Amino acid sequence: MNILLLGSGGREHALAWKLAQSPKIDRLFIAPGNAGTSHVGTNVPVAVTDFRAIKNVVLANRIDLVVAGPETPLVNGLYDFFKNDPSLQDIPVAGPSKQGARLEGSKSFAKAFMERRQIPTARYKSFTADALEDGYRFLESLPSPYVLKADGLAAGKGVLIIPKLEEARKELRAMLNGRFGAAGQTVVIEEFLDGVECSVFVATDGADYKLLPVAKDYKRIGEGNTGLNTGGMGAVSPVPFADGVFMQKVEERIIRPTIEGLKAENIDYKGFIFFGLISVKGEPLVIEYNCRLGDPETEAVIPRIQSDLVELLEGIVRGDLKTRPLEIDKRAVATLILASGGYPEAFETGKEIQGLDAPPWAATVVFHSGTTAREGKVLTGGGRVLAVSSYGSTLKEALTQSYKRAGTIHFEKMFFRTDIGFDLY
Repeated sequence: MNILLLGSGGREHALAWKLAQSPKIDRLFIAPGNAGTSHVGTNVPVAVTDFRAIKNVVLANRIDLVVAGPETPLVNGLYDFFKNDPSLQDIPVAGPSKQGARLEGSKSFAKAFMERRQIPTARYKSFTADALEDGYRFLESLPSPYVLKADGLAAGKGVLIIPKLEEARKELRAMLNGRFGAAGQTVVIEEFLDGVECSVFVATDGADYKLLPVAKDYKRIGEGNTGLNTGGMGAVSPVPFADGVFMQKVEERIIRPTIEGLKAENIDYKGFIFFGLISVKGEPLVIEYNCRLGDPETEAVIPRIQSDLVELLEGIVRGDLKTRPLEIDKRAVATLILASGGYPEAFETGKEIQGLDAPPWAATVVFHSGTTAREGKVLTGGGRVLAVSSYGSTLKEALTQSYKRAGTIHFEKMFFRTDIGFDLY
């Protein structure tokens, strides 16, 4: 079969790497892709939100399945676009409907859904500009620190954790006055939860689900989880505290009520669900939903899937997921992000990357997150440039391999955190 994968980051390179291994695949196209994806498929210069151009690629290349990597095309209605076009409606999209993608696209929608389905999450209220005073009063009812979230997509920058009440009041006013544009027209204020986080992923066909490996990512730029938030500086899988007892609670209280709730509310959802969870004294609560796989968690999760990813995707879109195998590698995987100097603030691109050829000892895959190819050279093209993922019989061994491999790669002003996984062993 011919598959079109949408996206250009490390998540998409990991997915493309795995898809290309399937005996079921004939041709793999990635739109727009990066320098790494070009080695496992064919890049096509099409934006993930240009639905008309995507249609042309699909029809011209006889695509049998479309896989959406990032959230933006799903939130914008890619699934519905295909369903409503007579020339595309028989071509399945692995991803939820626009309504289903609101689990990520609207935090107030997601919180209200959790409330209706009695799914454990932080106490919250949503506010618009005409209810600013009510927002102030709700802030005053909460202990510090204060959590403010722009309702819509804000490129990963719409969540603020603020220590002081007066500062929280100022930030709420700024958000409702347009700090995050349309994404902040509604702001969700919620109580702060103190615990340890993990990322849980499931594949679902709308009725059944398969649980993928659990991961933990590291968002802060600095050592010891300090400094600015980023798109993610590393990830590990598995997660020691997400043991059988914890995961039984997750399935019973969170995953099953979510899948059953979507079905009960007639929300068409065939794809991946990301559950951003926090363990508070051993009890799981939902911080957020995403309507796709996470990044950089995917770069740690996908290498642990031993079975055929194409077959899993077929089960998602054909509605027979429960009959499809999902085999998980018992080894740990640790992922380090190699970033451009200055990230997550201003940074330069176009720096030549050296050391990409794997040394013979490496039990490692280097996924491209932000790269471009020019005149036979691979250059930096983003803030997060490469994801170095390594196997190990233990998490510590996997991390040791990733740090060793990272030491063989170089580009100007490259940096990475040296303490990924430090809190887990």
